[in-house]
Amino acid sequence: MRVWLWAEMFLNTVLVVLTDLTARLLGNTMFRQHFHLLLSAVVMFGPALSLWVSQHSVFAKRSHFLYRVFLSSGWGWTCIFVGSFVFLLSFSIRRSLGLSIRHLSRLGVAGGLWLIFCKLLNHLENATGSCYEPLLSGPEVTSGQPVLVLREGESRFECLRAGLLWRGYEVSEDVFLLCLCCLLLAEETAVFGPYLSLGGISDAPLRILFLFCVLLLGLWIFLLLCLLAYFPQFPTQLLGGALGCLSWRGLYQGWYRQGPSWYCPGRPGQGLLNTKTGGTEDQDAQLSHDHCD
Repeated sequence: MRVWLWAEMFLNTVLVVLTDLTARLLGNTMFRQHFHLLLSAVVMFGPALSLWVSQHSVFAKRSHFLYRVFLSSGWGWTCIFVGSFVFLLSFSIRRSLGLSIRHLSRLGVAGGLWLIFCKLLNHLENATGSCYEPLLSGPEVTSGQPVLVLREGESRFECLRAGLLWRGYEVSEDVFLLCLCCLLLAEETAVFGPYLSLGGISDAPLRILFLFCVLLLGLWIFLLLCLLAYFPQFPTQLLGGALGCLSWRGLYQGWYRQGPSWYCPGRPGQGLLNTKTGGTEDQDAQLSHDHCD
């Protein structure tokens, strides 16, 4: 019994130390102000890693477990963990279902924007693309690479159903999604550090959810590096990263700064950081301002 008690105390101490350190990092002003620049540098210079990575690595196969399970459902994973963290944090502070839903609506807005852009990018590829048939043998093939022969009058659906290739103006939806999820995770979890510094009460479930969000952020950055290194596609990946950063800036650095109203959910942490800590409205406003700068 005593051994179990010591083990529980040890695990709880490790949890508190890890969450305090990561919350302090994500809530740091320098990190919040420059994380998008760091992500932009990764997208711009990440394809250079293809010069050093091995194409025989397990991450060079799109059938890898991480790509199939996490990348293909990236928005779902982000909504599950970030939504749970935002709801638990807001509801445990204010006990207001309406306020918690308002903060959760930021995920709905970002998800709607992502779906709209995916539809627009799909229409763009359909409108600018053409169908090609690869020739694997013949006098035109000299270097072992297949020659693409244009097939006119084919729609994208008919082209892909026939097993042919469709080439059009493409923007990487994977890079777009990963960049948007990384920036969203950084914004939504950055409020936890200021909340703890003001004396906010946090139990184990909230800290575990926060740690899961941090791990998910690390996983998205890792998968982004893998895509850039093992599957470099210029400029489609650069355009996808730019679209993700622009979406984040339009939402978190633009619209959400107008404050909570019937048409705006407000910034992360707004209206939450003064109840449990005994602070004032001025402290809440100042902390929210620091969170966005």
